[in-house]
Amino acid sequence: MKHLYTFELIEAVARCGSMRRAAEDMNLTGSALNRRIRRFEAEFGAEIFERLPSGVRLNSAGEMVLYHYRTTRSDLARVKGQVADLAGERRGHVSIACSQAVTPYFLPEQIAQYRKQHPGVTFAVKVGDRTQAEHQLMSFAADLALVFEPAYLVEFEVIQSLPQRVHAVLAADDPLATKTEVRLSEVLDRPCVIPSTQYGVRHLLDMAGRKRRRPLEPVVESDSFDLIRHYALHERAIGFQIPIGLKAPQDGAVVFRPLDERDVPAGTLFLGQKQGRTLPVASARFGMQVAERMARLGG
Repeated sequence: MKHLYTFELIEAVARCGSMRRAAEDMNLTGSALNRRIRRFEAEFGAEIFERLPSGVRLNSAGEMVLYHYRTTRSDLARVKGQVADLAGERRGHVSIACSQAVTPYFLPEQIAQYRKQHPGVTFAVKVGDRTQAEHQLMSFAADLALVFEPAYLVEFEVIQSLPQRVHAVLAADDPLATKTEVRLSEVLDRPCVIPSTQYGVRHLLDMAGRKRRRPLEPVVESDSFDLIRHYALHERAIGFQIPIGLKAPQDGAVVFRPLDERDVPAGTLFLGQKQGRTLPVASARFGMQVAERMARLGG
């Protein structure tokens, strides 16, 4: 909306850390953007940016202004959703920050199910590590977060949780595939391909390795879970993933076996929102649907 345009410019400058780069992003000249920000500061009665040799950054007043804008934008989206409900037509936009593990199967199924009933609702899915997901939630960049083993849980209001055991990803003809569970000691001397350090699965594996005073030494470390799943077919390597991100392939070439919880305890997949925030209607209803599905899986 037009009356929020100045706040959009402030957010762009804060994101870019530079008037020039923000002006390019917003299709303005640098001088026009600077004048608009200066005019806002004059009307507001305080400067909101620190001018630095390398660019600009929000000061304390600016952080309060930006928080106000993001809250207002969220409240406006909620009201628009409520008005659409009054007209009997569900519209809206749902933004989700999530762990990579939920993107192959779980989240597409949930979005498709929701849109089948409410085709006017659109979605944005922002995939990242657990710290990125929490940051997007706190900065109002996402309405919901679906993340495995969050790093902080600061201002994170838990809607639903689901225990997830770490599974070994094995070639079907691997000797360990005959077992119902795999001990960590059985994989330590094998080639392993594991997630990068910022991911929850890696966090659990590293804790288990420290406990045994023998960390995993991967031959491949990657932030691509697709690569981890597929590399199990090469050099008898062992990958690791949680079950919500796994589905047996039709050719049966890869199998999954849980790691013994005496070695690697189960982690938790959390669905949550920013604490104290009232979500837009579409986001709140979608969150309820996902929570119900997680409850059934955990039951």
